[in-house]
Amino acid sequence: PEITRAVCRGASRHLRERGYAIVKEMTFANGRRGDIVALSPSGELLVVEVKSGIEDYRVDGKWPDYRDYCDGFLFAVAPEFPLAILPEDVGLIVADAFGGELLREPPRHPLAPARRKMLTIAFARLAAGRLAAIEDPELE
Repeated sequence: PEITRAVCRGASRHLRERGYAIVKEMTFANGRRGDIVALSPSGELLVVEVKSGIEDYRVDGKWPDYRDYCDGFLFAVAPEFPLAILPEDVGLIVADAFGGELLREPPRHPLAPARRKMLTIAFARLAAGRLAAIEDPELE
């Protein structure tokens, strides 16, 4: 959990520095939950799957299911992660608790307009709901 939190924080900082708005743990229509979903100023959506180590990567076969919900998919891993085991057809961020570096841009596969609209609305509603809960903790 400590490595996961650090990588998630650093990858999120990196994406914000690049102009993306981010939400963490967004659930999609297929029931999968993206660790980080990033929305660019132009409306492009990225899904970032955070991997804490080799075992976490090897036991998780669900990551291909995210491709239907983004324009680009990336892994975010700690600096000591063995990068050679990751597939080359996804983006890659290496991060620690203080920031991250994009080592490989994700291949783009543009979303259909209807799906993009649905995901963008879901992103906005999730972010607004979380902000409302911070402003008014008594909300359910």
